[in-house]
Order: sequence, then structure tokens, then C-alpha cells
Amino acid sequence: MTPGSAGHAIVTGASSGIGAAIVARLLREGWRVTGLSRRDPGLTDPDYDHRSVNLLDADALLASVADLSPNALVHAAGLMRGGLIGSLDAEAGRALWRLHVEAASLLADRLVPRMPDGGRIVLLGSRTAAGSAGRSQYAATKAALVAMARSWAIELAPRGITANVVAPAATDTPMLRDPARSTVAAKLPPIGRHIRAEEVAALAAFLLGPEAGAITGQQIVVCGGSSL
Repeated sequence: MTPGSAGHAIVTGASSGIGAAIVARLLREGWRVTGLSRRDPGLTDPDYDHRSVNLLDADALLASVADLSPNALVHAAGLMRGGLIGSLDAEAGRALWRLHVEAASLLADRLVPRMPDGGRIVLLGSRTAAGSAGRSQYAATKAALVAMARSWAIELAPRGITANVVAPAATDTPMLRDPARSTVAAKLPPIGRHIRAEEVAALAAFLLGPEAGAITGQQIVVCGGSSL
């Protein structure tokens, strides 16, 4: 496979966790990747280009992709904040919405009209989209991604562009160990370990590939049995 032959993907949250794992996987599979995150991961791969941007800054985010026409968009940037009803942090809720939902919407609205037919959209959701005690604000934003992806899927089906959500359970990433989420302990899946970022990346890569053209509007849960 020649460099960049699989196409061009934009990946948010590219510097850490699941986003970084997706970048690494796509580069191995011959994609050209543009990563969006505040921190530059320092990759030296010639098929990787990094654009440092605060995804909560709408104007800066749109400016960072103004010259791009990708084949695929992967929105992997994420943030966990929790709280029980009666002690919810309104500002945290707004930040979750802006990062998970608004950033995805802004990017898709700008990029999909320029995306070639047969393009791909993958949004990183969460198993908690079905609801979870102490995670109502987070869960609400992840549930919104499912509704948004399903709406885009039916709109874009005539162009062969798919839109799906990959929804992992607790995944072994730096976000899992973020002190800010100490009030919301991660639950160990029944398989006896947390999900690996590379496992999530493998599914995302498949959904971006040619054999996933008939999968659209779906939330695919990677939970290690947590949903059983």
C-alpha cells in the first residue's frame, strides 16, 4: 500500500488515548492523517500533520480545517466529568456539550459538503449513553452523538457516506486516571480488564474502510460484557 493511499482522515483528540490509538492504526493502514488537539504528539510520520487547536473555540476549530477536504472524520476528543443530581456543575455540563457534540457538529457541517462520495464519519461515544448514575451530563452528550449520527446517516446515504458511533466501556487511557473524575469510579468489565484503546481503534479503522459501506447509523458498543 502506498503512503496515503487509503485516503485522508481528520482525527480529533489525536494526542492521547483512543484518538492517538486511532491515528497510529490509520497510519499503519496507509491513511494520511491530520490530527487536531491542543498538544502536538510529536509524530514524525510523513503522512501525519498536526494542527494545534482548542476544540472548544469554534472559530479556531473551523479555521484549522478551512483548507481540508478529507475522506473521513473521526471525532475522538473526549472529557469525563461526573456528578449526582443536586450537585451538578453547570459549567462542566456546557464544556462536555461543546466538546462532544458541538465540535462534532461544526466539523461535520464544514467538512462533509467537501467530502467525496463514499466518505466516512465515526464519532466516539460511550456505553454510558444508555444512562449511568453520577454521569448524567456526560451520558446526555454521548446519547446526543447517537441521534446526530443516525440523522446524518439517513441524510448522507444517497452519497454513500456512512456515519456511526463507536461506544466503548471504561478504556485504559489517561482519561481513566484523570483526578477530575474521582467522584465517578470506572467499573471493571466482566472480562476482568478495561478495554484497550487499540481495540477501539481497530473497530474505528474497520468502519472507515471499504468493507463497512453497508454499516451506517449504528452505535457499536465495545464493552467487555458490561452491557450484559
